[in-house]
This record gives sequence, C-alpha cells and structure tokens, in this order.
Amino acid sequence: MSEVGTGPAQSPRIASLVPSATELLVALGLGPHLVARTGFCIHPREQVAGIPKVGGTKSVNLAKLRRLAPTHVVVNVDENEWPAVEALQEFVPHVVVTHPCSPEDNVALYRQLADTFGALPGVRHRAEALTQALQEQLALTGPADARPRRAVLYCVWREPWMTVARDTYISRLLALVNWQTLPAIEGGPRGAARYPTFDWSAAWLSEVDEVLLSSEPYRFDASHRDGVAALLAAAGHRAGVRMVDGELLSWWGSRAVDGVRYLRSLAADRRMNDVSLPP
Repeated sequence: MSEVGTGPAQSPRIASLVPSATELLVALGLGPHLVARTGFCIHPREQVAGIPKVGGTKSVNLAKLRRLAPTHVVVNVDENEWPAVEALQEFVPHVVVTHPCSPEDNVALYRQLADTFGALPGVRHRAEALTQALQEQLALTGPADARPRRAVLYCVWREPWMTVARDTYISRLLALVNWQTLPAIEGGPRGAARYPTFDWSAAWLSEVDEVLLSSEPYRFDASHRDGVAALLAAAGHRAGVRMVDGELLSWWGSRAVDGVRYLRSLAADRRMNDVSLPP
C-alpha cells in the first residue's frame, strides 16, 4: 500500500471513491467528515445516504468533486483509474492510495488510515479494535494446508466471462481455506490482467472442483448457476456450482472480519447452494 501526500488533519473533508473504503471510514468514526462518495458506495446505508455522489469508481465526476473541495480523497489501485488519480493530485491536498491484496493487508490498511486521521478522537482506538477482531478471525481459520485443497473458478462477470488472478484480494482470501483459484496466473500490480477473461472451452476447466458465482459486481442468479452447470456437464466436467456473497468475499476494510468468518462457513458446508453434476 502507498500514500501520496497524506497527513493528519483536524477537520478533514474526505471523499471516498471506493465502496470498501467508504464503509471502513464510517467504521473508524469518520462518517461526519465524508463529503463525497461514488454511487457504488452503498454501505452502511443510513450513514452514506446523504453524502453527495460523484459518479462511479471508474467514471469519477472530477468537476463535481472539485466543487466539494475535499482535503483528502481515498482511492484504490484496483477500483479506480490511474489517470483520474493523477488528476486528483492537481487539486486535492492529500490523495490516500490503498491496495490491500490479501486479508492480512487490512492490518496495514487500518494503520494507514489511523496514521492519516488519527488526530481525530477515537480513530486509532477503532482501528486497533478492527485489527484485533480480524486477527482473531484469521487465527480461527487456521493454516490453509490443514484443509483439503480445492481448485475453484471464481466468476465476477459474464459477456465476457471474467475471473480473478491469484494475486488479487479475492483469490488470497479463498486461499485461507486452501481454495486455489484457476487459472493459475498472476495479474501483476494493476490493470486488466488482474481480472482475466476466459471461455468455457479452456483446458484447465477439467481441473476445477467448484465454480463460485459471485453476487457482485455481476449479479449472478439461479438461472446463471443452472446454465453454468449445463455448460460443465456438456463438456464432461464434474465441478459443482455455487452462488456466493460477493460483498463478503471481495470487500476489504472493516468487511474483512465478516468475510473471513463467512469463508469458513462456506468451507464447512460445501453443499449450500450447490448444483453438483451427477456421478
């Protein structure tokens, strides 16, 4: 994770261009200082409802954001376009760049925001409480190699079909329970390669034990689950198909605590929402 020109401020005006970051800022007690968010920043609903929207994560309305005069803007390497981040640096005093790529990275993220906004009452205490809660969940999960290895395909989009590289937050979260994502590729520090496209004729699909259909960013439903099961059956593959909560498996920040807990529940009950192919 990196920061560009950040520092503590007594009365910051914060814009968050990342849903996970918005939720985390509220959890740290910084909700009253939020002056802008994206349309995808929907949690926690009551606290963010009155905060002005400035477009999407990849389509930021820079003119509107400038008028709101933020002192700090929180961005993310995966979620936001880098040219927009560079444009922000021209008129925002402090651009806070986040890039957690594993559940453990959230500890450094909590510290990063505590260092940035720690002059405000309660921020450091809340960051420490989140750190303790996350570390407890990680400890309860235990070592990955104590669990059976499963090869999974995690789908985030269709038309085109897209999945996750192994150096993304989602993949590394799944690895906590020894679920290894396929294809076995690294996406690099930023860019489209982190979320590669694939088609259902790929040879590596024969190695997949389970397909996970996420509820976001694409909202897969039961019809997609059944369609994927049919595709797999037609190709002679024996993988199961499951629908999963994308917010819990892809949102970092304060959501990471519940995300690790949710992942353990999935690992404990693979039958939930499964469509398994016949023997």
